[in-house]
Amino acid sequence: MLTPDQIAIVKSTVPLLESAGPAITQHFYQRMFSHNPELKDIFNLSHQHSGGQPVALFNAVAAYAKYIDNLPVLTAAVERIAHKHTSFNIQPEQYNIVGHHLIQTLKELAPDAFTAEVEDAWAAAYQQLANIFIGREAEIYQANASAAGGWQGARKFKVQEKHQESELVTSFVFVPVDGQPVVDFQPGQYLGIRVQPESSDYQEIRQYSLSDRANGNSYRISVKREAAQDTNGKPGIVSNYLHDHIEVNDKLELFAPAGDFFFTDHQRPVVVISAGVGLTPMISIVETLAAKQYQQPVLFLHACENSAQHSFARRIHELSECLPLNSHIWYRQDNAAENQEGLSLNIHHGLMQLESVKSQLPLVDGDFYLCGPVGFMQFAKQQLLELGVDQRRIHYEVFGPHKDF
Repeated sequence: MLTPDQIAIVKSTVPLLESAGPAITQHFYQRMFSHNPELKDIFNLSHQHSGGQPVALFNAVAAYAKYIDNLPVLTAAVERIAHKHTSFNIQPEQYNIVGHHLIQTLKELAPDAFTAEVEDAWAAAYQQLANIFIGREAEIYQANASAAGGWQGARKFKVQEKHQESELVTSFVFVPVDGQPVVDFQPGQYLGIRVQPESSDYQEIRQYSLSDRANGNSYRISVKREAAQDTNGKPGIVSNYLHDHIEVNDKLELFAPAGDFFFTDHQRPVVVISAGVGLTPMISIVETLAAKQYQQPVLFLHACENSAQHSFARRIHELSECLPLNSHIWYRQDNAAENQEGLSLNIHHGLMQLESVKSQLPLVDGDFYLCGPVGFMQFAKQQLLELGVDQRRIHYEVFGPHKDF
């Protein structure tokens, strides 16, 4: 338990943190990877290169210091991060390494301000935070391990199916090598996957949304091939490896499903809004609703570049025959003539404009789920707010380091 003096000292460093900005966490990662290179097997180095992870960590550290006397404000952030940590199989002893390098970073960047008293306060504050995460992650690990079909740590799976969904997206269906059942998941959650691409010096762990309903036997993910222009000049290491090198019967390691973004059944209308490969958790939600014979209206709204990049078009058409489901698709490139043959699709052109489907939106009583690039979700959320949707009924998932908007 922190003393009142320690809380006051940590809060007094907030201006220092804010003035230094993400330079703190950039220095932290450089320091940690230099002294503990084995952690490169855990951290997503692509997010290090893009700058996304240092910014996300800085925002988390600054928020913790700011609200250290009101920790319930951070409950949602703790839950989100704890789930992500379990998909990396983070262990308690690794918190000691992170804590050491964080304290040393603060000492090195602000030697005058970071006195012995400040160091003691921050060490106590970090340990408090680490204990919160270790405790919550232990609960998630235990829940996964004790559930039917569950496990903890890495588990060997093999590829049962591989098929192309569109120009850029390929689906992989995994079954466990041990032939035993797999734990169920909530629609919207993701899997942690660990591979060792030939082009990488380290093991790589990524999270991919599950793109089918839970069935107790297998998992499906649908992966977009990330080109260089999508990832700050560097092609996606793992996505390209999966597309080009992983085939049926190949084996890899999976961590149990996790994630705090998932569909919650309130027995009211549901609207799923996505762009690009952000439709993967939405497909899981709609497949789950179909299996439950959901009786409330479901609206599927999706944006992509063109029909060649439109994944799961036929499946959504099929589901519309067994659900009260209506769909609208926006192609940014104007190619209406390329509408997929035989499918009853409501095609629009340009950017997604929700005003054009306002009459079908359950503005008062619906639940809205968003996934896609951050800019797209900001754009869609702002439209929903302007149309009068209560912010509490708007839920979203960010691929990669979390960003609030």
